[in-house]
Amino acid sequence: MRWPGTEQVTALAEELDQRIAGGQRFAALLGRGNPATGTVLSALVAHDGGVTPLSAQLPAGVTHYPSLTPQLPAAFWYERLIHDLVGLVPDGHPRLDPLVLPHREGGELPHPGAAGRPARIEPDERALPVEVHGPGLFTIPHGPVRSGVFESVEYLVETPGEDIPHVRIRPHAKHRGLQKRFEGLDVDDGVLLAERVEGVASVAHALAFAHAVERRAPLPQAAGLVRALHAECERIANHLDVLGKLADAAGLAVAAARFGLHKERVLRLVGALCGSRFGRGVVVPGGVSGLPRLPADAVSNELDRLQRGIDGDVRALCDTPSFLDRVRTTGPLAPDLAAAHGALGPVGRGSGCADDARVTRPYDAYRWLAPPLVPVRRAGDAQARMQVRIAEIETSFHLAHHAVGDLADCDTDTLATELELSAGRSVGWAEAPQGEVVYLLEIGADGRICYCAPRSASLHNLVLFPATFVGDILTDFPFNEASFGLSIAGVVM
Repeated sequence: MRWPGTEQVTALAEELDQRIAGGQRFAALLGRGNPATGTVLSALVAHDGGVTPLSAQLPAGVTHYPSLTPQLPAAFWYERLIHDLVGLVPDGHPRLDPLVLPHREGGELPHPGAAGRPARIEPDERALPVEVHGPGLFTIPHGPVRSGVFESVEYLVETPGEDIPHVRIRPHAKHRGLQKRFEGLDVDDGVLLAERVEGVASVAHALAFAHAVERRAPLPQAAGLVRALHAECERIANHLDVLGKLADAAGLAVAAARFGLHKERVLRLVGALCGSRFGRGVVVPGGVSGLPRLPADAVSNELDRLQRGIDGDVRALCDTPSFLDRVRTTGPLAPDLAAAHGALGPVGRGSGCADDARVTRPYDAYRWLAPPLVPVRRAGDAQARMQVRIAEIETSFHLAHHAVGDLADCDTDTLATELELSAGRSVGWAEAPQGEVVYLLEIGADGRICYCAPRSASLHNLVLFPATFVGDILTDFPFNEASFGLSIAGVVM
């Protein structure tokens, strides 16, 4: 079948195949524009040293293009996202359901809105279609509102009683129209919005956005160290949150409370360092807004105290047989599937994928600090993902200590570099607690943002979640979900 006007898409698909065959990793597929006036598809590929954007332009009036998903399964959710936000139809896509925006009756696509003003979207209250049929099968709608403190996401669990042969995900209730909100902002306001894309990874998103603005411009050493300190504290807090949720899923109330206490103490330390528990306001394009508000000795002592307490509770948790029985072999993500998809962060590293942007594409202080050890497991289950996080907590404390020590010995008079903004497109990245965050940014001749597309690890990884229920039962669901440690806000934006 021929698709007139899509020759560049075919060329893009061929180049992606060549790059992936050469060892590079598919990182994202993004779209922009309006089919009535012309659209652009942008693929991002990650490799040692950077992330490269590849583009294909579709002329005005072209509304269909040959889907990349049959040859590149990792593009499955990205093409659904493009269909929702841009209106392009990928012919040959296996299941073009709504993902980030609900569709109206009759198949009419929603309108994302004007620059800076996302359109109001009414939620789709229709039930998700059932995929598995047979005697004794029924469906359990789980969410979007659940007991406890959970983000809004709807799971449709299809089951004959205990086994889970199929899970569908509908996350659009969290959509906030952030791509439209970026348009027209200057970069100083843009970094503030980036911090709010995925609250639990505020520092990582600010870093990825700032790196796209800076285009690898050299930064003052002190700025790089302050950035690393806050990024590692954020990582520790996130991993403690996952450990607490795993303990809670097992009914270990004391362990859950202990890890909640440790997380709270880490957040209070961050608040004492900069005035925000989430580290917001620290990262600015070109550097940082200020030095830590605590003396180096006080920060090091608090880090030591935190690490001692966490180490003891981690040992106690891992010495609890009833807990280990619940995470061992639960939620297995096959290493072959993880590698083919390019799974990120602890989800990927728990299934044998060793990529870590701090090591393979170093930035800021990671360029001169000793490279962090990248823990990798191959079992792919909830226990493996937990083990990766425990090892990363230890590494993060080590890096935070080094950042504080080096900061005391370096020049702190200059904390930011004067940037000369120029029109054009750039890519920035950072390693969030959930995995690699990427920003595709375009700045106009007036120095304002024309286009900004964040891609979180949560979006890239969540599509793999239904594949982890091999041999699992309903009571394993909270362990699978907690072990992925993802943010729905980062999926939908």
